[in-house]
Amino acid sequence: MSKNPIINALSASAYIILVVSVMTFVTRPLKNKPDTFAAPIIMLSLLTLSVAVMAYLFFYQPLLLFIEGKKKEAVNLFIKTVGVFGVITAVALTLLYSGLI
Repeated sequence: MSKNPIINALSASAYIILVVSVMTFVTRPLKNKPDTFAAPIIMLSLLTLSVAVMAYLFFYQPLLLFIEGKKKEAVNLFIKTVGVFGVITAVALTLLYSGLI
């Protein structure tokens, strides 16, 4: 990914918005139908995919820096990325509870 924690955190947020949007629109016609055997399989597959995507967005660049011997820079990038993502999450929660979204 990038060495910019803001881009990494925004990418994670964009991925989450994409997954939720697709799930909302795809499952809308299925609301009145019972779950099938495939539902848990699909959800676990989506969870696995999401873990892989988030690992790439949050850990790939810090891991490369760590391997290069830039341990302090690696830790700083990871902490900043998580911090920015935390701020984005806090803003979203504030907007949700205030009724703006």
